[in-house]
Amino acid sequence: MNTRVVERVSECFIKPKLSTHESNRISHLTPWDIAMLSAHYIQKGLLFKKPPSPHANQRDFIQNLLEKLKHSLSLTLSHFYPLSGCLVTHKTEHPPFYSVFVDCTNNFGARFIHATIDMTISDILSPDDVPPIVHSFFDHDRALNHDGHTMPLLSIQVTELLDGVFMGCSMNHAIGDGTSFWNFFNTWSEIFQAQSQGHEHDVPISRRPFHKRWFPDDCVPPINLPFKHHDEFISRYEAPLMRERFFHFSAESIAKLKAKANSECNTTKISSFQSLSALVWRCITRARRLAYDERTSCKLATNNRTRMEPPLPQEYFGNSIHTLSAGSATWGELLENGLGWAAWKLHLAVIKHNDRVVLKSVREWLESPLIYQLGRYFDRNCVMMGSSPRFNMYGNEFGMGKAVAVRSGYANKFDGKVTSYPSHEGGGSVDLEVCLSPDVMSALESDQEFMNSVSVSNPH
Repeated sequence: MNTRVVERVSECFIKPKLSTHESNRISHLTPWDIAMLSAHYIQKGLLFKKPPSPHANQRDFIQNLLEKLKHSLSLTLSHFYPLSGCLVTHKTEHPPFYSVFVDCTNNFGARFIHATIDMTISDILSPDDVPPIVHSFFDHDRALNHDGHTMPLLSIQVTELLDGVFMGCSMNHAIGDGTSFWNFFNTWSEIFQAQSQGHEHDVPISRRPFHKRWFPDDCVPPINLPFKHHDEFISRYEAPLMRERFFHFSAESIAKLKAKANSECNTTKISSFQSLSALVWRCITRARRLAYDERTSCKLATNNRTRMEPPLPQEYFGNSIHTLSAGSATWGELLENGLGWAAWKLHLAVIKHNDRVVLKSVREWLESPLIYQLGRYFDRNCVMMGSSPRFNMYGNEFGMGKAVAVRSGYANKFDGKVTSYPSHEGGGSVDLEVCLSPDVMSALESDQEFMNSVSVSNPH
C-alpha cells in the first residue's frame, strides 16, 4: 500500500465569481489570528463513495463533478473573500513598525487540484491505523500559516479513488478557526446543491459570514508587533513518529461515562464531552507510564464566540478560540481520584472561561505577543483535545450522498493530540482521532478502562 502514490492530474486557481466593495480592502488580523502564524494550515476532508454507474460513464461523472465543484467554489469565495487574498507584512524601521494583514485586493484565488490514486475506500478505512498516504490527500503539506505570504490561503484537492472521492481542504489557520472552516465548507455544499437545482449565479445562503474582525475597545488595528523579522517567531515543526487511530464512542457509551462522572461528584453539571475528555486524559496518562508524582495536563480548544459579551455570531469569520488549560495533576492524583474528579476539574475550567477571562488574556497578549509554536507550546505529558463533535461535517453533500468518513492531514499533530468529530451514525456519538507514539498507542489499546468505553475501534 505504501508504494502507491497520489498523482496530480491538473490544477488551477479559482477566483470569486463576484467582487464587492467590501472584498476590495485590507483585512487586519486580531491577536487570535496573529497567534496562529507559526501553526499549520487546517487540513480536514470528506471521503465519499462514487455513485454506481457503468465504467464508461465514470470519466463523465468525474469531469462533471469537477466543473460543478469549481463553479460552486467560485460562488462560495464571493462570500468568503479573504480566502482569495494573501498575507502581507508591512514594516518600517523609523519609527519601528511590524504588522501582518490580509490583502484582499490581491485576488490570487484558491488552488484547485484534481488527483488520482489506485486505492479503494476499504484501503483507507479498514486498517486500524490511518494509512500515512492520507496525508497526501491534502495540499500544503507541512505549510505554516505564515507561508500564506506566498502560498494560497485556501487549497482544495479532489483525489479520485477507484470507488470513491476524497475532498481535502487546506485553509490558512490565521484566517479562521474550526468554526470558520466548517461554515465555509457547509456554505460550499449549500451552494453546490442549489446549483444542481438550477440556481447558477445568485445563490442565496442561509448563514452569511460576518467579516468585521473583533478587537478590544481600546485596541486600534493594525497591531504593531515587537519583531524585526519573521525568523523571530516562526519555527518549522516536524512531528515525531506516531500512530494515528480513530476510536468510536456511541451515544450510549458516552451517556454511561457522563452518568459515572456526575455520580462520583454528586452533581449533574458535568457534560458529556467533559466526561469523555476526562477518560481520554486518564487513560493516555496511564498508557504513558508516568511516575506517580509526575505532572500531566489536559487542554481544550475552546470557542470564545458565545463567551463574549455581547457574544460574537457563530458566523464570525476569523479565529475566536482559546487553548484552555483545563486540568493539571500528578499521575497519582488522577489514578487515586477517578473519572469524576478529573471531569470536575475540566468542568470548572470551562465554566470559569467567561468574557472577563477572555478579555484579560487578549490584553495580556497585546502587552507581550505570543505566537504559538508547536514544538514548544505543548509539553510531552499533555493531552490536547481539539476540534468539536458539534461541527456539521456529515451534512455536506456534493452529489454523492452523505460522506462515509472524515479524515485529516499532517497538520497540527503531535504526541497527545486528540481530535474530536461527530460520528457517521450521528445521534450524539463521537469519533476521536488519537495521535500517540507507537508504544503508548499499544498500551492504550490494552487499557481496560478505555477499551471498555470504545464501541467500535474502527468506526467504518
